[in-house]
Amino acid sequence: MTASPPPAALDQVAGWHDAYEVPQAALVVVGPGGPLARTGDVDGPMYLASVTKLLTAYAVLIGVEEGAVGLDDPAGPPGATVRHLLAHTAGYAFESDGGVIAQPGTRRIYSNRGIEELARHFATASGIPFADYLAEAVLEPLGLERTELRGSPAHQGWSTADDVARFAAELLAPTLLAPETVKALVTVQFPGLAGVLPGIGRFDPLDWGLGPERNFGRPRHWAGERVPGTAFGHFGGSGTFLWADHQLSLATVCLTDRDFGDWALAAWPALCDGVVAEFGAR
Repeated sequence: MTASPPPAALDQVAGWHDAYEVPQAALVVVGPGGPLARTGDVDGPMYLASVTKLLTAYAVLIGVEEGAVGLDDPAGPPGATVRHLLAHTAGYAFESDGGVIAQPGTRRIYSNRGIEELARHFATASGIPFADYLAEAVLEPLGLERTELRGSPAHQGWSTADDVARFAAELLAPTLLAPETVKALVTVQFPGLAGVLPGIGRFDPLDWGLGPERNFGRPRHWAGERVPGTAFGHFGGSGTFLWADHQLSLATVCLTDRDFGDWALAAWPALCDGVVAEFGAR
């Protein structure tokens, strides 16, 4: 007996309210020219959680191009650099008060503290408060009028699915960064380091670029099996995610107001597999 095909991606998201008790969910499938499909309240503001890190990283890389900082400038704990902080290899523990628990470059330790220290370093080096620089360098040029940083540059961004979709289109067809910088953004930094992807488990290696996660296409990954290993992106603890892939010329933005948990690990892989099946062969 042939198995029934999974529901269309947009139908899956519409069913999350009943299947997983998700109060609100919005999905935008994106190509280089903009949205290909939408569902849910794409104009409703939601908490991005760690998807904020992608916006932060993009702003820092614009600052690198402008000469405000250098990737290999000392930053963070002794021996660490801007590059270490972006790639979660500076040695900081996960939380802001966890201190340094490893030598720079020796372990992949996903760390909010590292991103917060990165933003502090950037503000000091540039002379501009980081939230102001983020707005001037990224939000305003891309027309992200409903996106704002309300605190930590690691996890306190707020936005709408449509705004994040505009950013996703920028990731697919960059206008604010040079091609060589985009290549560095998605290139695995300090390859071969193992680590724990919060809420999911250990990956060996746990690959990371200059801000985005690079572990797609692997067993147990939150984005399923059909999103290729060339993809890059991030998920957030508020039930949000963004992934993009240059080879597919495809990105997906999903914002919800239910915290990440077992429901997401059940729902997201089928959704992402469905997106690739429907939109990845255009």
